[in-house]
Amino acid sequence: MNSLQSLRELIAQLPERLAALPPDRVEHAASGHWSAKQELGHLVDSASNNHQRIVRAQLQDNPAMPDYDGPQWVELHRYQQHNWKTLIALWKALNEHLLAAAEAATDGAWSRTLTIGGAAPVTLQFVFDDYIEHMLEHLRHMGVEVEDLAPANAAAR
Repeated sequence: MNSLQSLRELIAQLPERLAALPPDRVEHAASGHWSAKQELGHLVDSASNNHQRIVRAQLQDNPAMPDYDGPQWVELHRYQQHNWKTLIALWKALNEHLLAAAEAATDGAWSRTLTIGGAAPVTLQFVFDDYIEHMLEHLRHMGVEVEDLAPANAAAR
C-alpha cells in the first residue's frame, strides 16, 4: 500500500475504530501524556498545517512554510472539552480535504520542495509520507490498530 492509498484507507476505516475506543482512554490522559481527545486534536492541527503545505508546494516555487508548536495548538483549541464524535468527524473532513489536494498533485509536483520553519528544503513527497507516518505513530500511541492501514513503503505514493 502506498501513502495515498494508506490515507484513503485511514479515512474509510479510522472513524469506526476511533469511535470504538473505551471512554476512559478517550477522556483520561496517562501521566505526562495527552488524552485520546487531545491526541486526535493534535492530528486535526497536523492535517490543517499539512494541507497548506501540500497546496502551496504545488502552487509556489519552494514556499517557506511556518512550523507550529503542537502542544500550544492543542492547549489553545481545548480539545479535551470537545465532543469525541465531533473530533472524529473533523479529523475525517480535514483529511478528505487534504487527500483531494494530494490527489491533484501531478507526478512532477511530488519532487517540488518547500521549507518548514526555516529548516532545509524537503520534497512534497517527504512531507506527505512524513504526515502519514506521524499520524500512524499517534494512532498507535492511542491504542488504535493501524498496521493494516500503513503504507508498505513510505517512499511510494
